[in-house]
Amino acid sequence: MDFVAIGDTTVDEFITLKEAQVHCDVNHQDCTISMRWGDKIPYESALLVPAVGNAANAAVAAARLGLSSGFISNVGKDRNGDEILATFTREGVDTKHVVVNNNIPTNHHYVLSYDAERTILIRHEAYSYRIPAEFEPPKWVYLSSTGERAEAFHIELAEWLQEHPETKLAFQPGTFQIKMGREKLKDLYAITEIFACNKEEAESILELGETDMKELLQKMHALGPKVVLITDGPNGAYASDGTAVLKVPMYPDPKPPFERTGAGDAMTATFVVAIALGKSLPDALLWGPVNAMSVVQHTGAQEGLLTRGALETHLADAPAEYRVEPF
Repeated sequence: MDFVAIGDTTVDEFITLKEAQVHCDVNHQDCTISMRWGDKIPYESALLVPAVGNAANAAVAAARLGLSSGFISNVGKDRNGDEILATFTREGVDTKHVVVNNNIPTNHHYVLSYDAERTILIRHEAYSYRIPAEFEPPKWVYLSSTGERAEAFHIELAEWLQEHPETKLAFQPGTFQIKMGREKLKDLYAITEIFACNKEEAESILELGETDMKELLQKMHALGPKVVLITDGPNGAYASDGTAVLKVPMYPDPKPPFERTGAGDAMTATFVVAIALGKSLPDALLWGPVNAMSVVQHTGAQEGLLTRGALETHLADAPAEYRVEPF
């Protein structure tokens, strides 16, 4: 197997709000959304999207881009779990290591969408994670968001990776992994090949306030990762291999974004897949924003994920200003 993703999967229920107010600071940051309390709030539509989540999105992205892709996760023995497994099968993602739990339901998140932005109401069920006894070492393991009960699993995974140096680790931490703190995950950071997060997450992991991007990259490297990727919204993305520091802008949207869920996952997973395919650091940095651009033109994190042929067509048609530059 080329690529095995590990992490929670869920069904996302997208609720497109009809009436709401968004309030931001003078820099259009730190935004909040508000609705009338105690009232009946109309909404435009609701749509259930199965088999999503940070790691799940990465597994599907890898499969569409041509890697043999698998998934280690948990679902419940219920209708949502059945639909998740069927979706992965259609996408060509191997699910033999997805555990079906009799007494724990499938994760179900609610995405409140308004004006292309969203707030997600999350609940990670108390699943147990383990390395399957028959697990054959893949070329890459891609670890992302798990629930709070999976803390011990991260220690087990670090030990397993130390015993299998032929497998490289890409780590895109989720909410609870960031809350665990870098000290508890120090052994995992130390053997990470590619680490990825956004700027605010990097500041949180490093327990810093507003920090210069170069300093963030350097301090993330100091934890152990060989390659660090940090995204910064409309400012683009930055990558460092400890020697070169590179920047790429966002790939231009063909029209205003429809819904932004999954853009970060598409960016990170595509970057990792490109490296797995033997691409250079600059080429991988060019690949990521293309898939992110495509994802935000659709509802949900996976509908817009591109095949390799489609992605390469976008790259061939890219404007001259879309290029990687030293930072």
